[in-house]
Amino acid sequence: MSQPLPPKTCSIDRLVTVQEDIDKVLRGEKTATRRNGRYADPGEIMELNGHRFEVTNVYQQSLGELTDEHAKTEGYESVEAYKNYILSMHAGMPWLPHMKVWVHEFRAV
Repeated sequence: MSQPLPPKTCSIDRLVTVQEDIDKVLRGEKTATRRNGRYADPGEIMELNGHRFEVTNVYQQSLGELTDEHAKTEGYESVEAYKNYILSMHAGMPWLPHMKVWVHEFRAV
């Protein structure tokens, strides 16, 4: 039996906000997003440009656990490409292998 999730730290409408990421979701190239906090519960619906996406899974992962397959769910070819994107968005943020993030997986409905 899985542990109950802690309270959300933000709302689902803040889950995917960068236009480049929204476009990737709409094209089906991005099916997950990683955040420092928890933005959604499984079963919640995210709406982007009139399209609806259901959050199917929410779990924690350390940055050191990321694989190229995980990066592909974010819309990037490799962990290195994803890391470069994240660090370009968050100037001065360290990329620490032990740092935990919340993974939010979703699908079109």
